[in-house]
Amino acid sequence: MAESVDARKLRAEFLKVLRSRRSGEVPLSVEPAKPVANPLYLEASTPRFSEAMASCPKADNEKLEDLLQEENLYLITEAGEQGRLPVLIISMKEESDQKRPAVVFLHSTHKCKEWLRPLLEAYASRGYIAIAIDSRHHGERASNITTYRDALVSSWKKGDTMPFIFDTVWDLIKLADYLTGRKDIDPTRIGITGESLGGMHAWFAAFSDTRYSVVAPIIGVQGFGWAVENDKWQARVDSIKPVFEEARNDLGKSVIDKEVVKKVWDRIAPGLASEFDSSCTIPVIAPRPLLILNGAEDPRCPVPGLEVPISRARKTWEDAQCLDHFKVIAQPGIGHQMTPEMVKEASDWFDKHLMQ
Repeated sequence: MAESVDARKLRAEFLKVLRSRRSGEVPLSVEPAKPVANPLYLEASTPRFSEAMASCPKADNEKLEDLLQEENLYLITEAGEQGRLPVLIISMKEESDQKRPAVVFLHSTHKCKEWLRPLLEAYASRGYIAIAIDSRHHGERASNITTYRDALVSSWKKGDTMPFIFDTVWDLIKLADYLTGRKDIDPTRIGITGESLGGMHAWFAAFSDTRYSVVAPIIGVQGFGWAVENDKWQARVDSIKPVFEEARNDLGKSVIDKEVVKKVWDRIAPGLASEFDSSCTIPVIAPRPLLILNGAEDPRCPVPGLEVPISRARKTWEDAQCLDHFKVIAQPGIGHQMTPEMVKEASDWFDKHLMQ
C-alpha cells in the first residue's frame, strides 16, 4: 500500500520535534565496547528473575551457551554524553552468509539491556539476531539510581531534552540505520518489541521509521490525551511522579491535577497527548504487522482509552486488505504486568511475520 500523504506529513512533523532538542547531529559511527560486568538498575534492590522472560520459547539446542555469540558496541547517535548508545547483540554462531531476521528488544523503566538477556538468547536460539539497547539515562547511560528522575525534572525545568520516550526514539532511528547496513541482517525483516516504557519506545519507533517491519509493544500502548480528559492519568503519573511534583510546585498548585499533567506532557514530550497520541500514530504503522499486548486491568494503559485508536487502526488495516496484520490482546485479570502469555504471543507473532 502506498504511504499516505498524511502519514508522511505526521512523520516529518515528529522528526522535526525530535531534531528540535538534539545536542548536535553527527555522522553515525560505531565504537567497540565490552560486556557489562555489573549492570546498573535504577531501583533500590537489583531484580533477580522474570518468569515472563524465562518463559520465552527456545530452540531445543544442547549446550546453547556454547552456540551463542555476543557483540557489545556503542553507536554515536548525536553529540554529548547521552548520544553514546550502548548496544548488546546476541546471535547463533553460523558459517552461512545468509541474512537473518532481527528483533530489537527494549527494557522497562529502571531496567537495562542486560535484563533482557533471557529474551535475547531465546530468540537467538531460534535463528534471530537479537538486539537490546540501554534507553536514555538507563544502564550504561546512567551514573546513579536517580539519573532518569533527574533528567525528567531537568527536562521540565529547561525544556532542552525529551528523556520520556522521544530521545530514545531518535536513537532507535539511528539504530535502524546501523542494522540495515549489517551484512548478516535482512533489512526487510527487522522487528521491534518492548515492555512498558520499552513498549512505548517500540510503538513510537515503528510509527516514525518504517524499517521496523513487524511490531509488538507489550503493556505500552495507551491514550495519553484520553487519560487526561477522563481523569485516568494517576497511575501513569505515579510511575514518574517526581517530575509532576516539581511541576505542581512550580505552577503554584497544592495537588497534581490534569492541568499539571497536560503541561508536563507538553513540555517533556511535545505532542504526546495530542497530535502524536495513539489515535494518530498507531494507524500510521499500517500495513506492517502490529500486535498490541496489554493487560485488561492495566491502570497505566487503560483499555477504554484505546477504543478510538483501535477503531481507527482496524479500519486502516482493513482498507489495506491485510486485517490479519493487526491484532490486539488485552489479557483478562492482568494489570501493568508482562506475562508469559504475552511473551509467547509476541514470539509467535514474530515467527509468523519474520520467519517466512
